[in-house]
Amino acid sequence: MSGPVGAVDRTSSVYIAGHRGLVGSALLRKFRAEGFTNILTRSRDELDLTDRNATFSFVLAAKPQIVIDAAARVGGIMANNSYPADFLSENLQIQINLLDAALAARVPRLLFLGSSCIYPKFAPQPIKETALLTGPLEPTNDAYAIAKIAGILQVQAVRRQYGLAWISAMPTNLYGPEDNFSPDGSHLLPALIRRYEAAHAGGAREVTNWGSGTPRRELLHVDDLASACLYLLEHFDGPEHVNVGTGVDHTIAEIAELVANAVGYTGMTHWDPEMPDGTPRKLLDVSVLSKMGWQPRISLRDGIEATLAWYRANAGTARQ
Repeated sequence: MSGPVGAVDRTSSVYIAGHRGLVGSALLRKFRAEGFTNILTRSRDELDLTDRNATFSFVLAAKPQIVIDAAARVGGIMANNSYPADFLSENLQIQINLLDAALAARVPRLLFLGSSCIYPKFAPQPIKETALLTGPLEPTNDAYAIAKIAGILQVQAVRRQYGLAWISAMPTNLYGPEDNFSPDGSHLLPALIRRYEAAHAGGAREVTNWGSGTPRRELLHVDDLASACLYLLEHFDGPEHVNVGTGVDHTIAEIAELVANAVGYTGMTHWDPEMPDGTPRKLLDVSVLSKMGWQPRISLRDGIEATLAWYRANAGTARQ
């Protein structure tokens, strides 16, 4: 491979951790489409990243030139709020094992993927990278956020102590093919698709969504994230984490309307204010990445329609 910044040699060995998940599968599609010929993957059955010895054995033997950490235990507001100890422990184990193993192998280039939930609940909008650790977190997903913050700090510590060109990216709310559509594990967009699709298929007259519908959310198609990840590997080398998003947000009610229209649902939508809203607004300031020259390409309307089409085509195998 080339140096830290510049075109990555397409014959470089690239390990994509978590390649079967929403983000990892998009990375796999992107890197294959870009002509990479030495992509390393392991399913969880083949390699459990919470197993420290197994993780070290794999990384030290494979000696990848690039590691992308897209492996994580993820879930929506219900899952995060119900299982905070599991989310904290499992994500810390995955990160520490993989990053420690990559350090032992002196992997020259690593990209750690976090989440926009690392930022304070009431961070000034749009949220700049400098807002990290400036206020209290959203209580419904603070355990997951703490794990991701630890990952950012570990990347920064490795850079300071060992001089390796490791970087971190913080994507906004993601959606797309291979997402989790289950009632307990889904995030906003797949949860809405599943709910409205079921209501449409069953002829239901009304759909009830959580909260008030007034919080605002920024949504990024996962294929755009994969594009941004390769762009960062080729254009960025610095200790600061970089926000990845669209720079545009919508109310949850507006997003629900877009989903309902895509599905063809014509019934009523009600909101349950007794259920949590989560963070009132979470819009990322993406000026750092924009100034590097990267922009997303998939509009929210087009992305929703494509994700719905994927869900319908994969109803028998999608996580639900």
